[in-house]
Amino acid sequence: MKDTAKHQGLRNQLVTTLEQKGITDRAVLDAIKKIPRHLFLNSSFEDFAYQDKAFPIGAGQTISQPYTVAFQSQLLEVKKDHKVLEIGTGSGYQTAVLFALGAKVYTVERQSELFKTTSNLFPKLNIRPKHVTFGDGYKGLPNFAPFDSIIVTAGAPFIPQPLMAQLKIGGRLVIPLGEDVQIMTLLIRKNETQFEKHEFGEFRFVPLLEDKN
Repeated sequence: MKDTAKHQGLRNQLVTTLEQKGITDRAVLDAIKKIPRHLFLNSSFEDFAYQDKAFPIGAGQTISQPYTVAFQSQLLEVKKDHKVLEIGTGSGYQTAVLFALGAKVYTVERQSELFKTTSNLFPKLNIRPKHVTFGDGYKGLPNFAPFDSIIVTAGAPFIPQPLMAQLKIGGRLVIPLGEDVQIMTLLIRKNETQFEKHEFGEFRFVPLLEDKN
């Protein structure tokens, strides 16, 4: 589990790229600068880990492009000790960024292979989510609700109702909506029944699937 000066240099370059692409949140950029993304990938990808690209991580899933991770994290407006629900733990890279932002992260993964790998990886990297669950992301985690914010890291055909219900008033839900290409969507909960919706252009994600395997 080595993280070298060379890796740090590559991370600094990645942060410069993200700034050029319009990421402005200093805390998010600092988190990306800190997190050793190469340790979340198969070692054969190590040399490419700090390119702004998505890569396969097994079980038909991918580790999101750093720009996407930064963009979603920026939309969440995470404050220290915010309770954040993450749907789709995947490689754990987005989880690590949220943790570095000071969030109390509750994360759900439906692929048993990824769940096991990532659960074992977190302690080695000193990343401590509040709760890591093997389960169905469409259901959220009602026992731990309400959440300050919710992030969905897979493309969803619709916004799952349970996730809307588990968001506190004033909370933010960031979700890529659509089938083949997704529109990054932000919902802000205004009161018990009303949500304000904002859209932020096209992104590509693997699909959000129901149940667990």
